[in-house]
Amino acid sequence: MDNLLVRSLRIEDSKDIDRIYHSIVKNSETIDFSRLLEEQTLTGTWASSFAAELNGKVVGFILSYILSGGFGIEKGAWIALICVDPRFMGKGIGKAMTKKMFEYYNEQGINNIYTSVRWDSTDLLSFFKSLSFDRSNFINLSKVLK
Repeated sequence: MDNLLVRSLRIEDSKDIDRIYHSIVKNSETIDFSRLLEEQTLTGTWASSFAAELNGKVVGFILSYILSGGFGIEKGAWIALICVDPRFMGKGIGKAMTKKMFEYYNEQGINNIYTSVRWDSTDLLSFFKSLSFDRSNFINLSKVLK
């Protein structure tokens, strides 16, 4: 995609992020992306998060952050969320964003990047496999508080 620009995420991207997120995740969950991005921008923890623009319009985003001392590793990174507008999936946008993120983490001296994927999300599992992600030494655990 010749007109694709991958750049750092900005607070003003929150409406586009919300639109893309809800075009994929069909539920009533409300995430205040504006507040989230504002908080993370102030602390600098989303410096490794990126937006993909096609002809000036945001068509994808990746939210990630650095973990220090988490999961028994000295320093690593976590991909919290990656979304591409369904109309533009399969065009290399997700890979372009992750490539930019990998470059950022490489510059920071971070070698371990983690994420979590539902076992039945075969399309997302295939995507991460294509980027050479593999099973980690961690097992995801959960507890529901009622």
